[in-house]
Amino acid sequence: MFVKIHKSYRDVVAVCDSDLIGKKFEEGNFQLDAKENFFKGEELPEKEVMDILVKMTKEDATFNIIGKNSVNLALKTGIISEKSVGKIQDTPFALVLL
Repeated sequence: MFVKIHKSYRDVVAVCDSDLIGKKFEEGNFQLDAKENFFKGEELPEKEVMDILVKMTKEDATFNIIGKNSVNLALKTGIISEKSVGKIQDTPFALVLL
């Protein structure tokens, strides 16, 4: 998984499955774009990504999450619930404002 933290008044944490970087998904009027410049940060193992998600939750960050592995990890950490997961072309995603 790739993780990139965008620093701002409220940090934005972008998490994306490695195999989805650079892909675009469209369904009806909806579009999901896993742009490299937004999502391609550091490629990390699951444990490290989980630690970052938990830490950044405490920092009052927002999250953009794309992909089955990334979404499942966010579900494990409890920062999202099943009802907050959307899908476009069978690709799960979640946007989180805590």
